[in-house]
Amino acid sequence: MHEPAISHLSAADPELAGLVEAEATRQYEKVRLIASENYVSTAVLEATGTVLTNKYSEGYAGKRYYEGQQVIDQVETLAIERAKALFGVDHANVQPYSGSPANLAVYMALANPGDTVMGMALPDGGHLTHGWGVSATGKWFNPVRYGVAKETGTVDLDQVRDLAREHRPKLIFCGGTAIPRTIDFPAFAEIAREVDAVLVADIAHIAGLVAGGAHPSPVGHAQITSTTTHKTLRGPRGAMVFSDAEYAKALDKAVFPGLQGGPHNHTTAAIAVSLGEAATPEFRVYAHAVVANAKALAAALLERGFDLVSGGTDNHLILVDLTSKGIGGKPAAQALDRAGIELNYNTVPFDPRKPFDPSGIRLGTAAITTRGLDVDLMPKVAEWMDGAVTAAGAGDEAAIERIAAEIRELLAGYPMPGYTA
Repeated sequence: MHEPAISHLSAADPELAGLVEAEATRQYEKVRLIASENYVSTAVLEATGTVLTNKYSEGYAGKRYYEGQQVIDQVETLAIERAKALFGVDHANVQPYSGSPANLAVYMALANPGDTVMGMALPDGGHLTHGWGVSATGKWFNPVRYGVAKETGTVDLDQVRDLAREHRPKLIFCGGTAIPRTIDFPAFAEIAREVDAVLVADIAHIAGLVAGGAHPSPVGHAQITSTTTHKTLRGPRGAMVFSDAEYAKALDKAVFPGLQGGPHNHTTAAIAVSLGEAATPEFRVYAHAVVANAKALAAALLERGFDLVSGGTDNHLILVDLTSKGIGGKPAAQALDRAGIELNYNTVPFDPRKPFDPSGIRLGTAAITTRGLDVDLMPKVAEWMDGAVTAAGAGDEAAIERIAAEIRELLAGYPMPGYTA
């Protein structure tokens, strides 16, 4: 059952409570490999469900538009100070509701509509808010997009430099949503300096790895850093923006009143909890274990004939091109879900298929590492994945059901934060 217990919810709204319990059970019984998901601690869950949700707090600590902020100011200040200490930044804003608004705040603070901005193309691993056409950032600004080299599957820094020299963007974004390799922040910084651009590092996926010392930090290279607070950081669904001191005032004004009203104080509290957890030695062990599991799983998948974009991984994320397996990413992801393995279908660089029916799947090891699965189990996970993909191609639902049963049996031995068996 859900932990902490939801007895009051069960009494007031048994239908909704039943759905919550069903989701808790689903998460408990699945090998959760969605790269942007994790399990938060019970303490984070408790923080998100407190009376802090009752309070409206437009503005910032000491400068609010509503009275009764004596406690809320302390909560937000605690989150800010923990973020600054953990990431070693001059300034932190913990109010953005999610990653996309956090990135929008960067645009609002530092650019004007029509300005040229540069980011990684979405099919190559970038994010919608880095200037992709369907996003407001691709409609309101003049986007220039870089990608990966076809031979290596890694960021083509020569192309980045050439495009930056040609177009002289105001902002350069590095980072993205499907990048399995280490981001070369010093190289991006050198290019940004050459063309007098502001470098923005979007570390939404790798923030926990940065905090835990398992990935290099952008601090000292990028003037602005944006991140979500879930994913590898293992916090609630929220976001933060960090900056050098000179950009602090502009960013704060962009977040409020530029883009949003009152912050979600219960989320701010949960962010503070997760930042406190991320500052512990145990979290550093966790961050390195995430990477070790990803590398072990990537190696096991390669042994089974899977094609990995860039040939492997340096972080938590693995991008798989299923073309050689004779199955599209979408039917493979759906079959894997039925088999108890949760991930997402995803485009791969130079994908000839459409985004809603792409050639690849994306997976990550943050959540299964939280559950306690280690490198010794990664070959077994790869075996299950291979079996499910093969079964999907053959229409063998019985095999898929057998894998799901094996997974449920294994995971019964690995506790899940937020659930009591």
